[in-house]
Amino acid sequence: MSRSDSKTTGQPPTWVRWREAPGVCLYPPNLRRTVAVALLVGTILFAINQLDVVLAGRENGATWLKVGLTYLVPFCVSNYGVLIATRRSR
Repeated sequence: MSRSDSKTTGQPPTWVRWREAPGVCLYPPNLRRTVAVALLVGTILFAINQLDVVLAGRENGATWLKVGLTYLVPFCVSNYGVLIATRRSR
């Protein structure tokens, strides 16, 4: 079932081929969940790993790159979980 099929059936999208995976990740309820996870987990990790550097005013470009990755990693892991849960067998 492709992303467009999910609109007509009312069912969340599933995937078999990798080219269908973005439709599953971009499905609004899935995207809201993965962004929420990334914000929550990313903020906790940011506080643990980088907050002291930022508050001390010692941040630089590398610090902000790490901050971006701190949010990107849980977003990717959360999407991976969505993809595992929604994969159809051939």
